[in-house]
Parts: sequence; C-alpha cells; structure tokens
Amino acid sequence: MEAAKRKRNSAEYEEDEYDTFKPPPPPSSAAANGGIDLSLLEALEKSQQNPVEVLDIKTVKKLVLAFERRLKENIAARLKYPDQPEKFADSEVELHEEIEKLKILAGGPEFYPELVNLGTIASITSLLNHENTDIAIDVVGLLQDLTDEDVLEDNDEPAQILVDSLVENNALELLVQLLGKMSDSDPDESAAIYSILATVENFIEVKPSVAELVCERTKLMKWLLTRIKVREFDGNKQYASEILAILLQSSTVNQKRLGQLNGVDALLQAVAMYKSKDPKTPDEEEMVENLFDALCCLLMPLENKEKFVKSEGVELMIIIMNQKKMCYGSAIRALDFAMTNYPPACERFVDVMGLKTAFPAFMGKLPLSKKNKKRYKEELEERLVSLVASLFGGILRGSRRDRLLSKFVENECEKIDRLMELYMRYSDRVKLESERFDQLELDDLEMDEDEKYNRKLEAGLYTLQLIAVILGHLWTSEHPRIRARIDLLLKQQKLTKQDVKDILQEYHDNIGDLEGPEEKERGQSKIQRFISSF
Repeated sequence: MEAAKRKRNSAEYEEDEYDTFKPPPPPSSAAANGGIDLSLLEALEKSQQNPVEVLDIKTVKKLVLAFERRLKENIAARLKYPDQPEKFADSEVELHEEIEKLKILAGGPEFYPELVNLGTIASITSLLNHENTDIAIDVVGLLQDLTDEDVLEDNDEPAQILVDSLVENNALELLVQLLGKMSDSDPDESAAIYSILATVENFIEVKPSVAELVCERTKLMKWLLTRIKVREFDGNKQYASEILAILLQSSTVNQKRLGQLNGVDALLQAVAMYKSKDPKTPDEEEMVENLFDALCCLLMPLENKEKFVKSEGVELMIIIMNQKKMCYGSAIRALDFAMTNYPPACERFVDVMGLKTAFPAFMGKLPLSKKNKKRYKEELEERLVSLVASLFGGILRGSRRDRLLSKFVENECEKIDRLMELYMRYSDRVKLESERFDQLELDDLEMDEDEKYNRKLEAGLYTLQLIAVILGHLWTSEHPRIRARIDLLLKQQKLTKQDVKDILQEYHDNIGDLEGPEEKERGQSKIQRFISSF
C-alpha cells in the first residue's frame, strides 16, 4: 500500500509574476515609433540588467555568502533594537530576498554536498525558529523546493547528504514546532502547513527511516490526529490523512506508538463521519481512503486489534456495510485486518450479527461502485474469503462455531456452491499463470522457484489457498450434509480431494516464520490436519 504523491502548485499561494506587466500598447503606438515597440525594448533592457546566473561552485559560494551576511545583519539589528521593529524591518526584507535567491540551488542538486560543507544548513534551519513567522515560512518554501521529488530524481547521494544534515540540525523538530504555531484560518499559514507536510514527506521519500525519527522526536502524530478529527474537509486535512498513512505503512514501531496515543479511537471517529454519507469530491474521497489505509495499518499489532474491539470498531464497520455507501469495501478491509489471527474480534463479529451482513456479500450481492467494477468486485471477493477464513480460524467451538457452520448448510448449501465457484475461478487463473512460466522457460527466460511462487500469489494463489483452508474447516466439521455437498461438487468439476490436498500442501510448505517458529509450527500442524482428513 503506497500513498499517492501530490505536490501543490506554488502558484496557488503566489501572485502571478506577470500580473505587474502592463499590456502592450495598441498597434498605432508602435507604428508611431517607426514600427518599434518601446515598451518591449524597455523590458529587454531590464532583463539584461538582471541576467540569470549560471549555477556553479562559485555561484553557490556567492549566494551562501550573501545569505549569511544578511542573516548576520538581521541578528545584529534585532539585538540592537529589540523593541523598535522599524529599525530591523529593512534587514528582514533583505534576508527574505536572499532566502528566495537560494531557491536557485534546487536547479543543481549536485551542489548540495558543498552547501552542507559550507555549514549553511545550520543557518537555514535556525530560521525555522525566527521571531518573524514570514521568514520561517520562507525557509519552509526553500526546504520544500530543495527536497522536491522531481528535483532529486537521479541525485540519490546528494539528496541523502542534504537530508542527513537537515535532520542533524533539528529540522524535523523545528518544522513540527512551527506546524503547531500555524493556523488554518490565515491563508498564508494554511499554505505553510501544507508546505511543512510536503517537506516532511520529501524527507521520508529520500530517507525512509525519517518516518520513525519524526514520530520519536516530535509531536507530529498528535498534531495529525487532532487535524483528522476536525469535521470540515479541506486540503490540509486530506494531506494530514496521507502523511498519517505514510508514517504507519511500514513501521510496526509507529503503529504501536499511534495506538498508545489513542489513535484507534481517533481514526474510528474520523471514518464514522462517513458511515451514512459519501464524500462530496474526489479529494475528499481520497482522504477517506487514506483514513482507512491508516486504520488498516494500525490494526497490524495485536494490542491495537484489542483497542479496536473495545472501541466498538467491529460494530461501526458492520453499520458502514449495512449503509452500502462508498466506504462499504473499506469497512470489509478493516474487519479483515482486525479479525486476522485475533479470535476476540471474530467472536464479537458473530455476536453483533456480522454473519447476516457478511454472507450476502460473500454470495456476490455487492453494492455497485463507480470504480472499475470488475477489479473492485474481485478485491472485495478476496477480502471476504480472507474474512471467512479468519472466522473459521478464530471460532473453533461452541454455539458461535455452530452458527458459522449452519450458514454453509442453509438454503441447500448455497455457500458451499459459491465457495466451489470461487475455487474454480481462482484455480483457472493460477493454472494460466503456471502455463505462462512454462512458455517463458521454452523461450529460455528462467525464473527461480521463489519468483514463480510470488507470481502465482499475485495471480490469486493466496485466495485459492484460503478457499482450500475453508474447505478443510468444513470437511473436518464431519457434518454429513457438508461433506456430501463437497464430494458432489468436486465430482461435477472432475476434481478429486487430492487436488484440494495439493493446494493445502503447497500452502503448508510456504508458511513463513514471520511471527516466530512456534506460530509457524502451529499453522503447519493445522493445515496438516486438513490434509490428513481429506
């Protein structure tokens, strides 16, 4: 899951630089001067007085020297006349101009190491704490430009050197402190909030470890949680949701940290706003998807699953499903994450009538989506198969287990029929992918076994394996009607129990030890029981 990269056009916050030019005089005026337009000549003269500098080491040093001189003058003026702003106002304007000139350095990332060697980064980051917020905002704009993804493309090493130096000089702490001082009610400060978030995202893009550093050293997570709880939608709320998802997507440390900050409850509150209404715009829709992405990442650690159940997250997701709005599919995904390897969530799901909501969807009765209908439907099918497999894995005995099994007996075992329909479809897709391998090998393009297995997983093997696991649970229930139906359907499709066993065996052999050797052994012994029972 990778959050979409967006950069706001700076023109949204800056006046058009050409607005100050006057329109050219009418043709008669030019004709009166022998066909020469004097205003164009004047503009040409002005442009020659300010030629564009060629960026080289000499220019870099010149820009840095001018910036350091203006900074020194501003510090001196502020110290000398602390209570007389008019006495240091000019030095502030000059400092602003020099910061703007430094933006030219974004045109030559190869000079970033020189910028670091000259010691300029400490001076630049110190201005994030400047008493004049406008100066601090200027520096945010500079850092955003210097670290922009388009600028740093194919310049990995200089980018690393720059970001390392910025982090060493407390840029993360100062950026987040500044974030806390900004208000969305002021247009300039609202634009600065966006720029700060964009800069943090740029840092993470260059140096992924910044995702954990910024959460460890600052109160960014707390600020983001506060921001997503605001009811009104705007661009900054959207960006806050995106940054939150980025921080959580590949960091267990951040997932646990946010859980400790009551993040599960905050995200449930944020998505609850859309339980019975749809987002109004594509941007708002993207924000809601970001919120669910963040929630699903947050539900990876066991302790956060527990918080989800206590905060009545299971109930909320079922309500969202019953409303059949845009968040329908996202709610299924969140339930899938919550119930994977966590029996209490499965038990709660059954207790609050979740089976009644989930099984019509499992049978293919899904609300229409504006998205790519085929892919959307497939994604939901895969999630629902995973959810049913989690239910069987989490509810092993008692009345809840009986209620689950009875779903596969009612209406003449229609859900077993559906299961076998999905089995055939995913089996065909995996076979097709295997045939492609054979063709590639005929063309002398070799693939190792791991690559082949991963390609089959992408083609739908994992969903096929989960379907085989559900069949294993059904078969080991020893329910006569269930067994008879599975036998009949296998014969109808010219399959045998050995075909199901082969899929289970491949699954057994590829269970990893990500959750420890004991969990691996437990998982393999469960699959072995299914294989033996068939």
